[in-house]
Amino acid sequence: MIASLRGTLLEKNPDGVVIEAGGVGYALTVTAAAQRALPAPGAEARLFVYTHAVQDGPLQLYGFAEPDERRMFETLLTVQGVGPKVAVAILSGLPIGELVRAIRAADLATLTRIRGVGRKTAERMAVELRDKIGVPASAGRDPSTVFPLPGHVPPGRLGEVFGALQALGYRASEFEAILSALDESKPTPDLIKEALAAMRRK
Repeated sequence: MIASLRGTLLEKNPDGVVIEAGGVGYALTVTAAAQRALPAPGAEARLFVYTHAVQDGPLQLYGFAEPDERRMFETLLTVQGVGPKVAVAILSGLPIGELVRAIRAADLATLTRIRGVGRKTAERMAVELRDKIGVPASAGRDPSTVFPLPGHVPPGRLGEVFGALQALGYRASEFEAILSALDESKPTPDLIKEALAAMRRK
């Protein structure tokens, strides 16, 4: 696996770059931040690299200006439906700090402004990454104290699902009946996914 590249920048265009290292030219797809950080062609450049293996195809290389950007890219790839190209678009659409804030806050309006990110993808990012990047002020607390919710908040895992759906912009009246049909013995992330799937079928 190629983890980083240092060499002469041969080409730099909106679709990617080519860096020559050890007499070999490596083509990489890069984020907007990496593009801005690169020098003019002919100068020495360094990128942190994610190597993506494609079945029956060549390796695809993705370049980043900083290790944190690469780590965020790898985290985004864990979201269902997010591939490397979409992950690059997400990182190019928002600075990492704003992206983390939007995911933590389940700010779907901000996330869906990113090119290539629809509401379903934004919902998955908010739900599937909440435990990976953290949720502000909510760790270990009762969801009814984290999210000011009208009406009755069920206890336990269903309460966590209640709070997550409310944070995603749904009204309690839209999903309370769905909660009663969920199997509370399942992990909370699975329950949230089932609830969202049921919401989309309505």
